[in-house]
Amino acid sequence: MYLAVNDSLAPEAMVPRLRGRFGQPYELVGSTPSTQLLLAPDAPEGALVVAEEQTAGRGRLGRNWFAPAGTSLLCSLQLRPDTPTERLPELTGVAARACADAIAALTGLEPALKFPNDVLVGGRKVAGILAEARDGRVVLGVGINVNLPVDELPEDVDRPATSLLVETGRELDRAELLAELLERLERRYDAWLNAAP
Repeated sequence: MYLAVNDSLAPEAMVPRLRGRFGQPYELVGSTPSTQLLLAPDAPEGALVVAEEQTAGRGRLGRNWFAPAGTSLLCSLQLRPDTPTERLPELTGVAARACADAIAALTGLEPALKFPNDVLVGGRKVAGILAEARDGRVVLGVGINVNLPVDELPEDVDRPATSLLVETGRELDRAELLAELLERLERRYDAWLNAAP
């Protein structure tokens, strides 16, 4: 692992940094096939599961999401929007914009969005969103390449990949990025709910 910065995602380090209701309750796992599978159907809105490593992470259309241990931000958030089912696909864009906002705030980079779920820097994919509606809830997955060096970036992917480390030349505190992401996501999600016709 490449952790020159102290970016512990452990609950005792992370929970005090949370600024809203998203991330409560908070769970960290070392390794999982996919964080999308770990939220219980009865978990409350705002419940979050974070993984240090995903062994079978996936994006849209079943594509793989590669993430060596300790290098990325990999999480799934439970949402229970009281809104018509036909609006649920909009959540992917809501989350992608929040992700781009958080990256910009902490790095000074200017991420772009590629519809419907990719966050790009310089035309290369740095993050992806996966929103899955099931059982009256939405499980919202976010994967961000944070501290991956260039030689660990995936090559066999649909779009060239990059990481925040490659783009900024410095390692980032994943905990700080997660706190920023959750705050911005909560704000955009609430605005989206309130904009319902």
